[in-house]
Amino acid sequence: MEASTTTFFVGEFTHSLDSKGRVTIPSKWRISGGENTYLALPNPGRYITVYPPKMVARLEEKVAEANLSDVRAQALLMELFSKAHSFGCDKQGRINLNEKLLDHAGIKGKAVLVGNFSAFAIWSVDRYSGRPAENERNIFDAMRELGL
Repeated sequence: MEASTTTFFVGEFTHSLDSKGRVTIPSKWRISGGENTYLALPNPGRYITVYPPKMVARLEEKVAEANLSDVRAQALLMELFSKAHSFGCDKQGRINLNEKLLDHAGIKGKAVLVGNFSAFAIWSVDRYSGRPAENERNIFDAMRELGL
């Protein structure tokens, strides 16, 4: 039986941006071998959502299914993906986010990387620590809805 090479994104990590604006992805979140292209999108919550290669492939399928005659859907897709950024990790696990995304998220100096199981978010330290606290009941309700 083959060992599983599934990568999932859990935990919370704070990393400094280097002088070139790169941030390091935690080693256990890095995709080894094969496709290494991540996709970063601005999230309306004023942070960055990063999709790993497996999720990028699924997103590509969904976008390909979009109705080409739906002018509104095509305009929305163009608006969304014009703000996106694709990248791979370097050998040290660093990624380089573009200035538009860093500005969108208000990231300067340090970033908080937060796992979302199948993807992860990158927040500014201030926005992450200042977000509204969820109470435990909401967390347990979400777990129940997921069947956990």
